[in-house]
Amino acid sequence: MSEKAQTLRLDSSVQYVKGIGPKRADALEKIGIRTVLDFLTHFPRRYLDRRTLTTIRNLRAGDRITVVGKVVSVELVSGRRRRLVLIISDETGMMECIWFQGLSYVSKLFEVGETIAFHGKVTVYRGPQMVHPEFDKLSDAGESDPLHTGGIIPLYPSTESLSRQGLDSRGFRRVIHGILPLFNQGMTETLSNSLLKSQNLMPVHEAYETMHFPSNWKALERAQYRFKFEELFFLQLFLILQRETRHTEQKGIAFEHVGDQVRTLVERLPFELTSAQKRVLREIREDMKTASPMNRLVQGDVGAGKTVVALLAMLIAVENGYQTALMAPTEILAEQHYLNIHRLLEGMNLQITLLRGKQKAAERREILQGLEDGTTQIVIGTHALVQEGVAFHKLGFVVIDEQHRFGVMQRANLMEKGLQPDVLIMTATPIPRTLALTIYGDLDVSALDEMPPGRLPVRTVWRKENVRDKVYDFIRSEIHQGNQAYIIYPLVEESEKIDLAAATEGFELLSTTAFSDFNLALLHGQMKSDEKESVMQRFKAGEIQILISTTVIEVGIDVPNATVMLIEHAERFGLTQLHQLRGRVGRGPIQSTCILLSSYAVSEDGNKRLKTMESTTDGFKIAEADLEIRGPGELFGTRQSGILNLKVANLMSDGWIVEKARKEAVRIVESDLHLETSENRLLKQTLRDQYQSRFGLIQVG
Repeated sequence: MSEKAQTLRLDSSVQYVKGIGPKRADALEKIGIRTVLDFLTHFPRRYLDRRTLTTIRNLRAGDRITVVGKVVSVELVSGRRRRLVLIISDETGMMECIWFQGLSYVSKLFEVGETIAFHGKVTVYRGPQMVHPEFDKLSDAGESDPLHTGGIIPLYPSTESLSRQGLDSRGFRRVIHGILPLFNQGMTETLSNSLLKSQNLMPVHEAYETMHFPSNWKALERAQYRFKFEELFFLQLFLILQRETRHTEQKGIAFEHVGDQVRTLVERLPFELTSAQKRVLREIREDMKTASPMNRLVQGDVGAGKTVVALLAMLIAVENGYQTALMAPTEILAEQHYLNIHRLLEGMNLQITLLRGKQKAAERREILQGLEDGTTQIVIGTHALVQEGVAFHKLGFVVIDEQHRFGVMQRANLMEKGLQPDVLIMTATPIPRTLALTIYGDLDVSALDEMPPGRLPVRTVWRKENVRDKVYDFIRSEIHQGNQAYIIYPLVEESEKIDLAAATEGFELLSTTAFSDFNLALLHGQMKSDEKESVMQRFKAGEIQILISTTVIEVGIDVPNATVMLIEHAERFGLTQLHQLRGRVGRGPIQSTCILLSSYAVSEDGNKRLKTMESTTDGFKIAEADLEIRGPGELFGTRQSGILNLKVANLMSDGWIVEKARKEAVRIVESDLHLETSENRLLKQTLRDQYQSRFGLIQVG
């Protein structure tokens, strides 16, 4: 054994592992593998049991399976579509594997005689086929190495650049097989004895060996449970330590006084607060009384009344002599919040300001002066609030709307401008419980789970292009009854100009054809703020009958008379976005309808989204479905921050483990906040060494 191999530690650079070196280490760093521990926790994405494979003779169209065979031929075929055709065989027959893309690269990957596992969906055309299958090389031609051919074989995630350098599934197997014996019995345990015993967990060195080279499926399940529990436990431990430390050790502001302004606002509201709003206000009030900084999440569906709750809490802070700030993700939503709040507080002798990214220099100077000298009590804005040069006299209360749309550092910067301010986070994106415990586990959570009385659920229908004329007839009939309509075009960042053109062309076409006898207007994000505001006000006043818009209206506009929403190319929207858009109708007492119009060609995921929208208006069910389709990182924008960088656990299927892990973490922190007992010192060390860098950004989350 070389000197480097003898001194290899879990935190050693991966380049010192036998078979890696500097060049491969650079390629591994691109997928987050920097240390030996990173390499060992690069677990297989699935396993192949050579004992229970489907033979080619028994393949059926539509099956998603794994087939193992030897490469018989590799041929580039010309024709209407150039393609690579690879033929494999086993003892029962032959199958084609076909590629239409990446031909120059893929054609160099295979050699006649190699044994390869192909994974994919079977189609039948003059015999069984797989198109663009995934594949894993199991052995070199003529080789019968049990590491690559026997029993249960681990199949590792790789990339094109890693495969080029020999780190395909087979390469990972070789390297890991060489590392594991170096650590075997000498690997330090990361969990305390009491946790290992209470959860019946496999010891760490045995769990690593089993994850990579399982002897049977039962042992593999135990190893997977051990690592899922460990990962989720340390995440929950981190979150709960953050919350308890804030409650017990951070000095915040005690807002002791509730005065006439709060009572005045409640009396002048044109509606009675729901019991859910009253309950959430009590929870916020209890937080604000204490000298610990509040960090509370209020989640509630579109229209559940979050803004009024936030405004009442802001008034409590103002009455105690502090400034308040509300940060919204878009200018149009910030403007809408400003107008609503200004209207509700009119005549109450409060200075309310809107801070935008683009304002005239003189106007901006005046606003900044008001914030710095304290004459402005309430400021509403976008990320402009966190820009350099924005200083507050006495910021004590911060509201962040749809916080997952902001970068982690933007939220942190706003909080740093205050005096350990209380923070209230609002979201209209309902969050499944296991995800809430994971993303927002350091926050106290309130749910506005009751809609204002008199609201009817929005009727949602999915229609294809062939009934467009009937859809237009329905919209016309609604407008003839005195109602209004939205027609929404998708706006995707990568093709903003194309999509903007689509909305503009749609407006011009509909103005002169299907809806030429109605008043139409166009709204999009490229318009100046005052132009957008003018269009919104005219629509709200009923002067505009049909508003054609991009997704800028996803949040912010409240027009009770709008009873129809037509969403063009609905298959291109995410579920949460569709649900947010739908929330713009059904704001009044009249039955409203949301029509999802799609092309004929809809992907499998698109099909699931549109059927979900038709079947339910329950935001939590929609969030569960969105989580299942897109995954938590895409859904909440947390992929960039690393918060959900879970290597083993799956939040959809492992919710029960999240609950168990949280229960254990709560028990430990309640009895030993600083983790000072001998058993808990080990947990503290593991948290610091292995998990701090992965979870550290949650503290502003």
